[in-house]
Amino acid sequence: MLKGDIQMRPGFSSTRCSFLIRGQILSPWQVFSLCAPIWELCRKNGQGIKALEIFNQMQLSGAKPNSATMVSLLSACASLFALQQGQWTHCYIIKNEFEWDVVLATALIDMYATCGILEVARRLFDKMPARNVVSWNAMISGYAQNGHFTEALTLFNEMQKGDIKPNTVTLVSVLPAYANLGDLEQVQWIHNYIMQSGFELDVSIQNSLVAMYAKCESVDVSRHLFNKMSKRSAVSWNAMISGYTQSGHADEALALFNQMLLTVVKPDAVTMASVLPSFANLAALQQGKWIHGYIIRCGFESDIVVATALVDMYAKCGSIDNARQYFDEMSNKNIVSWNAMIAAYGMHGYGEEALALFDVMQPEGTQPDHITFICVLSACSHAGLVDKGCQYFDYMGRDYGITPGVDHYACIVDLLGRAGHLDEAEDFIRKMPFEPGASAWGALLAACKMHSNIELGECAAQYLFDLEPDNVGYYILLSNIYAAVGRWDGVAKMRTMIKDKGLKKTPGWSLIEVNNTVHVFRAEDRSHSQSEEIYATLEALTRQMEAAGYVPNINSVLHDVEAATKEDMLYTHSERLAIAFALISTSPGTPIRITKNLRVCDDCHTATKLISKIVTREIIVRDAKRFHHFKDGFCSCKDYW
Repeated sequence: MLKGDIQMRPGFSSTRCSFLIRGQILSPWQVFSLCAPIWELCRKNGQGIKALEIFNQMQLSGAKPNSATMVSLLSACASLFALQQGQWTHCYIIKNEFEWDVVLATALIDMYATCGILEVARRLFDKMPARNVVSWNAMISGYAQNGHFTEALTLFNEMQKGDIKPNTVTLVSVLPAYANLGDLEQVQWIHNYIMQSGFELDVSIQNSLVAMYAKCESVDVSRHLFNKMSKRSAVSWNAMISGYTQSGHADEALALFNQMLLTVVKPDAVTMASVLPSFANLAALQQGKWIHGYIIRCGFESDIVVATALVDMYAKCGSIDNARQYFDEMSNKNIVSWNAMIAAYGMHGYGEEALALFDVMQPEGTQPDHITFICVLSACSHAGLVDKGCQYFDYMGRDYGITPGVDHYACIVDLLGRAGHLDEAEDFIRKMPFEPGASAWGALLAACKMHSNIELGECAAQYLFDLEPDNVGYYILLSNIYAAVGRWDGVAKMRTMIKDKGLKKTPGWSLIEVNNTVHVFRAEDRSHSQSEEIYATLEALTRQMEAAGYVPNINSVLHDVEAATKEDMLYTHSERLAIAFALISTSPGTPIRITKNLRVCDDCHTATKLISKIVTREIIVRDAKRFHHFKDGFCSCKDYW
C-alpha cells in the first residue's frame, strides 16, 4: 500500500544511502537504530540540533530496528523538519515490509504533514483502513499549520460524521483555521460546540479561543474570555497581548504587558515578539529602549524573531541608525530579518541604501523571496527610483524565478503614479495578467490625488467603490481631489455617499512620546493639561515663521470656508500642536519624534521644514505612508512623497 506513495530510483536502496562515521560505513537504518532512543529523548526536550550531533557520532551496531523504533524516528524527523531522513525511514519501512498499523501510518502522516508535503500525507491518510483520533489530528493539524484552512475545516466536518470524536488536540488544531477564515458566525458556532462538548475549561482551548476572537478583530470578546480564565500561562498572556497588537490596540497591549510583569508568570521570547510591534506602533522609542534592555537581561536577544522585531521597532520609532546597528550586530539573520531592514530603509526614503542591502544579502547566504521584492519596489517608489524599480520588477521572474503577485504590480503602479506617469500606470493596470485588485486601483487613486487628475481619479474610484464599497478612505480620497480644484459639488456628493452608507471618517491625530508617556493630539485640540502653553508657543512660532517668509498654503485645507478660516485651521493641525508640546517639554537640541495616522499635508510639510531651521532641531515625522526627517530647513524626502 505504501509503495505508490514514495518510489525508489533504479539502483537506489535504503542500504546504499550511507554515512561515514569515524572511518566506518553506516547504513541509515543502522544509524537510526542507534540514534532512536537518544534522539527521541533530545526531541522531547527540544534539543534537535544536539540530537543531530549525537546522530553523527554513533558507532556501528548490529541492532535491528522495530516498528516502535520507526515511529520514534519519524516523530524525531517531524520535530526537526528532517524530510530527507523521514523519506529514508519511509523507504526502509517499505523495503523491510514492516507490519502496517495505525500508529506507524499516523507517524508517517505527521512527518510528511509537518514537513509541508501534504499531498503524500493525504494519500497515506486516505489509504488507511482504520484511523484513530491521532490520525485525524495529524492530518487536520498539517492542513492548518500549512495555511490550508479550508481543507482543515472540511476534514474536521468529515471527522464529525464518523464514530471518532474530536478531542482537545483536534480543537486546538482547528480553531486557528476558523480564525483565519474570519467568519464570525462560524467562529461563534465552534465556540458553542466546544461548550456543549465540555472542553471550555481546558486551558489550551481557552488560549486558542482568545487568539481566535482576537484574529477576528473581536478583542473585547477575547479580553472577556481572558479575564474569566482561572489560571493563565505565558501562552494565555501572549495570545491576548498579540491580539491587541495585531488589531491595532497598542496602548492596551502595553498595559497588559505591564500587568503581566506584576504576576508570577514570566514573559518569554514569544511575549517579546508579540509586544515589540506595539512599542513600534506608538513610536515609543524610550520605552522601546527599556524593553530592549529587559530582553538583554532575560537572555532573549539571541532569538532571531525577537531580534528582527527589535530592528523593526527601532526603524518604526524613527531611529534608522539604531535599526541598522542592531541588524549588523545580529549573529544570525533569516530572510525576515533582511526584509525588515530593507523595508526600514524604504519607509525612511533611503532607496539607494535599500538596494545596496539587497545586493549584499545573497553573498551572505540569503536568497530573496516575494516579500523582499515588495520591500525593494516600495523603497524605489518612495525614493523616486522609477527606472531601477522597473528593472527589479523584471529581475523577479528572469533572475529569481519569482512570479510577480498582485502586491508587486501595485508597487509598480505606485512607483509610476508618484512620478506623475499616470497614463502609464493605468495602462500597466489594464495589462496585468490577472484581475486588478483594490491595491492597484488604490495606488492609482492616491497618485491622482497627488497630481490633481480628476478624470482618471473618478475612473479608479469607481473600480474601488465596486471592489470595497465600505472602505471610507476611497470616498475621502476622491473628495479631496474634488476639493483641491474647487469642485465642491463633488465633495458634497462624496459626503452624501459616506453618510448614506453609514461610514465614518477616521479622525486625524499625532502622537509624541515625552518622558515615557505617549501624548495624543488632534486638530484644534485644547484638551491637553498644558494646552494654554502649547498654543502660546505655537503662536510665537508662527510669528517667527511668517518673519522668515512663510505663507500658508490654504489649498491644503479641503473645506469650503473663508481664506482666513483656512489659515486658522492650518495653524492648529495636530502635528504642529505636537511639535509645540515637544518644544516646551524636551531639552533644546534633542530630536522631536512624531507619529501621524494620516498623510502630512503640503502646508505642514513646508512649515515643519521651516520650524526645524528656526528651532535648530531635527524633527522626525512618521505619517501614514513614510518617514520624513526634517533638519536645517530640508526634508529627507526631498519634497517627493
